[in-house]
Amino acid sequence: MIKFSYLLNQDNFELQASNWCGLEKVLLNGKVVSQKFNFGILSNHDILLKNGKQYNLQLLVDPQTDLLTCRIYNQQNLITVLKQGKNQLQKSQRLIEAGLVCMLFSLVTVYMVI
Repeated sequence: MIKFSYLLNQDNFELQASNWCGLEKVLLNGKVVSQKFNFGILSNHDILLKNGKQYNLQLLVDPQTDLLTCRIYNQQNLITVLKQGKNQLQKSQRLIEAGLVCMLFSLVTVYMVI
């Protein structure tokens, strides 16, 4: 799971993207405000706050550099660009793989004991 977090005024934006199942979620102050599946290199999430301000979170994968970029826009104006590299993605994948191996080993051990 890849996460981008950004605190803007009183609002905490968090974009979560699964590198395994393609699920993307945008959380605003801990509550899910947008969610979808995406297997492409570009994704957009439009968020409308209670005060009427509209934000757009854009997730982009650069296939040449393997950089994962999250851009946050307010009314078409770029607010920030957050980036994570290939190492973070691989670290996340290794952690999930290690967990799956441990679960498989546990199941095999239980099966052999029975």
